[in-house]
Amino acid sequence: MKKLSLSLLVFTLLALGILAFTFIKNGGIKGTIVPADGATEVIAISATDTLRTTISNGSFGFGEVKPATYTIWVKGKLPYKDTSVENVAVIDSTVTDVGEIKLQQ
Repeated sequence: MKKLSLSLLVFTLLALGILAFTFIKNGGIKGTIVPADGATEVIAISATDTLRTTISNGSFGFGEVKPATYTIWVKGKLPYKDTSVENVAVIDSTVTDVGEIKLQQ
């Protein structure tokens, strides 16, 4: 009987753990680059993830981003310099807008 109770407890805990992870929804990050043709790529870096995306008409977006704090790295085309935006927080089910990122020459 004790073995059955222990097995039931372990099963219940595993089921609850699996359900807890299904309720966490990924978010996203979006923004714009000025000038629109001044960069080639945007990278989002957190402690555990590195995501890459391209730029379309000066806009970029990352979908299905795990909740965490990211640094956004914009790779500039010459004569523009690379730039970054730190501490971009992504919360579950929310798209974080970093706004306009202006590239410097």
